[in-house]
Parts: sequence; structure tokens; C-alpha cells
Amino acid sequence: MKQSNNSSDAFLVNAYMNGKESALSELVTRHKQRIYSFIYSKVFDRDVAEDIFQDTFIKVIKTLKRGAYNEEGKFLPWVMRIAHNLVIDHFRKNNRMPKFENNNDFNIFSVLSDNALNIEKQIIKGQVESDVRRLIEELPDDQKEVLMMRIYKDMSFKEISEQTGVSINTALGRMRYALINLRKVIDKHNIILTN
Repeated sequence: MKQSNNSSDAFLVNAYMNGKESALSELVTRHKQRIYSFIYSKVFDRDVAEDIFQDTFIKVIKTLKRGAYNEEGKFLPWVMRIAHNLVIDHFRKNNRMPKFENNNDFNIFSVLSDNALNIEKQIIKGQVESDVRRLIEELPDDQKEVLMMRIYKDMSFKEISEQTGVSINTALGRMRYALINLRKVIDKHNIILTN
């Protein structure tokens, strides 16, 4: 039964949904390391990671048993999304934020975060975070400076004006051009920043 990984996953999901229990254990075995490592990289606690891993597959089983799974060929990304949701739930319960990458760098999404956003959108934000940081680096220095002060340091245009020694209108203009230029760079590189 030699098949590519994706069709194999789809084949095993189908087999499990049609009553072949062993198909699920094969899927778990195949993806355990990747899913567990992802969870552990966020929680840094083996017991918690193990609990979340178990809960992930309980959700997977419930969804498959209900016949509600319909993302054929995308089994692993689907399971990773469930795991990510459970990691977020864990931190919400404990009123702490997970350890996502680049803690020391500016993080536009920590400023723009909105708890009302659904988890899938949060995942998408995490995936484009480094793209945004790279795009900001392409801006002219004066625009980059105003953008950093406004977005990351939450400074008013009056404060920016005072710190940079330019008028409020000039600071506003630089911010406007920074945003226009970001859009141009995004279009040039065909980057999709879903919100």
C-alpha cells in the first residue's frame, strides 16, 4: 500500500471513518513527533504538552466519529490547528500568553491583537509576522522611524513630532507614506496578509 503522504493520510482518515480503528493509531504514530514538538515549543512543560496532545486527538476522534471532517489531504494542518487552539485555550485559562517566536523583536501583532479574533486568524497572523517585519525594514528610514514610534511604542503624533523635531503634519505624512509604501511592497512581493 505505497502512497504519497497526503493521499495516505486521506486514505487512513477514510478507513478510520469507515470503522478501521487501527488507521487512527497509524495516523497518530506518523504525526506524533511533529505535533508534540509544536505543542512543547509553546508550553515548555512535558506534562502540559502531553495533556494538550491527548486532548488534540480526543477532538480529532470526536470530529471524525461525527463525520464532520471534510478537509481531505490536509489532515496534518487540520490537527495542528486543533493543537494550536488548545494551546491558546490553555494560556487563556492560566491568564498567560504562549511563548511564540521572536519574543525580543518588535511584534506588530502584539499591538494589533484582538481577543475577539478567532483562532484561525491568529494562526494566519503568526505566519505573516516575519513577512511584516521584513517589509518594514524596506521602508525609508524616516518613514520606518515614525511607523515604529506610532505602532510599537504607541506614541502620539505630538510625541513623535517632539522626539523627531518635525511638525505634526510631517509626522502624519511620513506615517501615511509608510503605509502606502508597505502596501506597494506587499503587492510587489505578492504577499497575502489576511486579517
